[in-house]
Amino acid sequence: MTLVTKSIDIKTPVENVFTYFARPEHVSDQIKTDAVGMTVVPMDIKEGMGVGTTFRIIGDFSGKRLEWDCETIEFVRNEKITAKQIEGPFKKWQITNEFKSLGNNLTRVTMSVDYEMPFGPLGAIMDKAKFAKSAERGMETALYNVRGLLEGNGSIPVYITLEAYQKLLAEKKKMNDVPVSTALTAIIEKYNEIEAKA
Repeated sequence: MTLVTKSIDIKTPVENVFTYFARPEHVSDQIKTDAVGMTVVPMDIKEGMGVGTTFRIIGDFSGKRLEWDCETIEFVRNEKITAKQIEGPFKKWQITNEFKSLGNNLTRVTMSVDYEMPFGPLGAIMDKAKFAKSAERGMETALYNVRGLLEGNGSIPVYITLEAYQKLLAEKKKMNDVPVSTALTAIIEKYNEIEAKA
């Protein structure tokens, strides 16, 4: 078995950090490097993404594609989220994110992955040769990306329907192809004006 743990301090309240990590697809957006890519697809959402929520992870680790289904098994608001593999290639796979408030505007996040590779002795060799290093680098990169995002230095992934995105692109075109964020801001401002008059 292998345990990989990484921590980072983020200058934002613990509630903000916890809320971000409570949606696993948010974190997967941050795990993108040359060697590692990860996609998380929620399958069955329980209240507040809590215990019993299931999701599929599709990972590309140095050219090796693996897919596995997970279930949230522990969900303590502003403290801890743990999920484990319920179906997939690993003999064991469990991820824990722990959150510790270090003051009003500072949070320590600790991400730990505890896993056992498939493929018996061959898997152990693969793990030592490649997987553990790429997993560690991917976690580290993800934590730096999340810190940049939550401290206001990154970009927030926006989840909208295809139809809504197509409407947004049409508005963007009407506005002489301004950036999508500018078009979205203008739409929200217009909506606020209309709402204020109502």
